[in-house]
Amino acid sequence: MTHAAPCPWQSHEGALGGLRVLDLSRILSGPFCTMALADLGADVIKIENARGGDDTRAWGPPFQGDTAAYFLSVNRNKRGLAVDLKDPECLDVVRRLARTADVIVENFRPGTADRLGLGYEQVEADNPGIVFASISGYGQTGPFRDEPGYDAIAQALSGVMSVTGEPDGPPVRFGVSGADLAAGMWTAIGVLAALKERERTGKGQWVDVSLLDGQISWLTYVASGHFATGAVPGRYGSAHPTIVPYQAFPTAEGHIMVAAGNDGLWQRFAIAIGLEHLVHDPRFATNPDRVSNRDALLPLIEEALAQRSAEDWSKVLAEHAVPAAPINTVDQALAHPQVVAREMVTTVEHPSAGRVRTVSSPIKLSGTPPRVRTAPPTHGQHTGEILASLGLDEDRIGALRERGAIR
Repeated sequence: MTHAAPCPWQSHEGALGGLRVLDLSRILSGPFCTMALADLGADVIKIENARGGDDTRAWGPPFQGDTAAYFLSVNRNKRGLAVDLKDPECLDVVRRLARTADVIVENFRPGTADRLGLGYEQVEADNPGIVFASISGYGQTGPFRDEPGYDAIAQALSGVMSVTGEPDGPPVRFGVSGADLAAGMWTAIGVLAALKERERTGKGQWVDVSLLDGQISWLTYVASGHFATGAVPGRYGSAHPTIVPYQAFPTAEGHIMVAAGNDGLWQRFAIAIGLEHLVHDPRFATNPDRVSNRDALLPLIEEALAQRSAEDWSKVLAEHAVPAAPINTVDQALAHPQVVAREMVTTVEHPSAGRVRTVSSPIKLSGTPPRVRTAPPTHGQHTGEILASLGLDEDRIGALRERGAIR
């Protein structure tokens, strides 16, 4: 593999220090993947269109400064290069960067990278160690290969939406973009696996992840239940199809989530809420009994829990060692003492947005922990320094900027 001369930004700090990632992706799935790699120390160069940049820069309100909060959420710890890939000189710059990269992540529609001369086989010819990751709606093969991919469509086609929502209500999508986020996480795992294999063979490979495949993988026990019985799974709201009681319940004030995952927990739960007489009721003695008789049991639990608030019940149930918690709003969750103790919210200084709060990496490594080092880049913030590192002089960079090929 050909690498550029060492540069000041090439830090070996972090588990992935010294790794260069070329990020050709946009919106959510790819940027979420590359942010995870950047948090772990990789030098991630985010390539954006010179004119508009990543679409999510304008996905607001809300905005902080002139940048949408959406963009700020998944692009920290990256350097920004803004170029026009339709300009031959700029395309040549990106191809040169590809020869220096360890990893490339893209989420174009299949075939687009090839048309740009940035497809896997084209890059691999000059850089045989490249780990090339493609995220798409349906993958690089199959009859739907060329269809555009969207998070909500993947949730719908995968069956995930059919098991999400209340039993008597319509199917609903996740409150977050689960298909995009899952694809980003699977891609990061695939990239790390391919890098590990490269240590052994010296050769990279193509990582192919689709939004639909990622959602199908999440069906896990729901799919297994269907395979076992032939029954079509339905919607249970916050409840669990095979564990009772395991769901949210209304209280005198707010809702509480209860997870009585075994018979011992059920017995402690029943005693804690004043239903000790149900402990020996044969209808509810075992979990299969409770699942079969959930329609008889749940109203009794709801009546008992209606006597006190969710906050009160959470304390009572904690004293009885029963897993339960009030259902927090997002602001309450971000301020929760456990979240604070785990340093899951941090602040970073942004050139135009000022102090930006962001959610930290959930990975805790004892020796080389992830770090939030820099704010998401402004549009084209590092274009000049990256082009200079490739040998372009000030006159050439200025000419490209003047004709609008770079920002």
